[in-house]
Amino acid sequence: MTHSGAAPGVVSGVLAVDSGGSGLRVVLAVRDDAGAPISAPLVSKEPVRTGPRGIDAGHLLEQLLPMAGRLMADAGVDAPAAVVIGAAGLATLGDELRARLPSALARELGVRRLALVADAVTAYSGALGSRPGAVIAAGTGMIAVGTDLESWRRADGWGHLLGDCGGGAWIGRAGLEAAARAFDGRPGGSPALLARAEAAFGPMPGLPGKVYPRSDRPAVLAAFAPEVAACAGGDPVAADILRAAAKDMADSAAAVCPDTAEAQVALTGGLFKIGDALLVPLRDELAARLPHARQVPAAGDPLAGAVNIGIDLANDALALPRDERMLFVVTEARDTTGGDGC
Repeated sequence: MTHSGAAPGVVSGVLAVDSGGSGLRVVLAVRDDAGAPISAPLVSKEPVRTGPRGIDAGHLLEQLLPMAGRLMADAGVDAPAAVVIGAAGLATLGDELRARLPSALARELGVRRLALVADAVTAYSGALGSRPGAVIAAGTGMIAVGTDLESWRRADGWGHLLGDCGGGAWIGRAGLEAAARAFDGRPGGSPALLARAEAAFGPMPGLPGKVYPRSDRPAVLAAFAPEVAACAGGDPVAADILRAAAKDMADSAAAVCPDTAEAQVALTGGLFKIGDALLVPLRDELAARLPHARQVPAAGDPLAGAVNIGIDLANDALALPRDERMLFVVTEARDTTGGDGC
């Protein structure tokens, strides 16, 4: 993991957290003038629960505090200089985290500088650091986030029923629809995708029973996205699905990218591992929609982004814009949802 744009100086014990659908990852970055060694991540595979008040602060603390204590003890750190918690769903489900975590982390870990950050923002920070531009984060879902360093803009991220257009679940669902069309004999079907769907799920008439009752439907759908990509070289229906996904993602990036000559655009997330069948049309769409924005590789992942934000916060050098729902900063922990400068 690398840090982009940190102010020089001594920083010890920046605790960074990435909380998402697959669980919790926690690292401790201990920086001095010689460099910034970062611990190996500690991982909990239990996702933080969501309750009536949103993301469950008590469940997050139950997992985080033992891991933080172990990392701090191993590094000889008494209290972190800053803590950054990147959390999926923070923008809409983060009220309890904002209310409870500042005082709880102050009491348990001696934290005085805390940032609660939407996972889209840690993805942005990991990919582009503190530069203006846009980042497309795509896995099971899809969201684009952009900033001119004055405010944040986000597009899509509405979930698999209402949006996430171009994401893994969207591609997988479109591929399974093409398989169903081929099974029925309707236009727009793909015999190649039908064969792959039946290899993955069994005979086509049983597909609804394999998908609809599942509580993890988005992940089930997204698991078929690589099959669509594998067919795209020789199947025009599969290729068209990926071209449509690329257009939707570029539309979202164009909606959030600032219109400045310094803007950069980057891609992050597991979906892009399916390769050139998606990446080539996406790069073409981005070049057409955002000719002013330079396409660059992502420098790091969301956990690296949380480290970046923590080092900047500890050094009073945070350039990314503060926002109550996207990047909520507290420099003196307290029991309310207020934060300085938000």
